[in-house]
Amino acid sequence: MSDHVDTASPYPGEEPILRADQLVAGYVPDVNILNGCDLTLYEDELVGIIGPNGAGKSTLIKSMFGLVPISDGTVTLRGQNITNDPGHELVSMGVSYVPQTRNVFAALTIEENLEMGLYLRPKLWSERYAFVCELFPLLKSRAKQRAGSLSGGERQMVAMGRALMRDPSVLFLDEPSAGLSPANQDDVFRRIAEINDAGISIVMVEQNARTCLQICDRAYVLDQGQNAYTGTGEELLNDPKVIELYLGTLAKAL
Repeated sequence: MSDHVDTASPYPGEEPILRADQLVAGYVPDVNILNGCDLTLYEDELVGIIGPNGAGKSTLIKSMFGLVPISDGTVTLRGQNITNDPGHELVSMGVSYVPQTRNVFAALTIEENLEMGLYLRPKLWSERYAFVCELFPLLKSRAKQRAGSLSGGERQMVAMGRALMRDPSVLFLDEPSAGLSPANQDDVFRRIAEINDAGISIVMVEQNARTCLQICDRAYVLDQGQNAYTGTGEELLNDPKVIELYLGTLAKAL
C-alpha cells in the first residue's frame, strides 16, 4: 500500500453517493485543519475515518455537513455540489449527522427526542418510529423516560435513533463510542452495523480504530489534515505501517 490515497474506484462502474475532493477547511480563516482531504462513500457502504488526535477526522465530516467552512475543494451528493450548504438543507436531502457530545435533548423524553427528529416530516411518525424501535427496542420500552437520566450508551442510541427518524440515505457519526464502557461500545458498534445492513450508507469517525476497521467496508487514515492511507478494513488492520503508526502493537494479535 502506498502512502497516498488510491483514487481508483473500489467498485468499477459505480458512482459514489457522496464524494469529497481535495477539501481545505478550518474553523477560522487562514488556519486550515484539512489540507486536501478526499473521501468517497458508495451506496450501502460503511466507511471509517481513523487517525491520531488532531488529525482532522471530526473536521472532515463536519465540513461535509456544512458545519466547518470549506475554503477549497468540493463536496458532492449524488453528483450535486453541496459544498458549504448548511446542515438543515442537507437533512432535507437525506443526510443526517450525530455529533459526539450534546447529542440529545436532556430535558425531553426519549419519545420527544425522536419526535424532534421528524420536525420536517411529521406524517412519517408511525413508520419511522416503528423502524427505529425495531433497531433499538429500549427506546420503545422506556419512551417516557427523560433522556438526561440515561447512561452514555443509552443516550447514543437516542441520538442515532433521532437521526434515523429522518429516513436518511447517508449518516455521519462522530466518535459514537467516545466515553462509553467496553460493553456499551460493543453494543453501539453492533447497532451501527445493523443500521448499515438496513441500507443506510455511513461515514464514521472513530478513535477505537481496531474495532472500526473490523466492521467497516473501507477506511481512511488521516494524519495532519491529509489522507495517509486508505483501503478495506481488513487491509488496514494487517498493514504493517498502519499497525506501527496508528494501531499499536496490540493490533498484531488480531
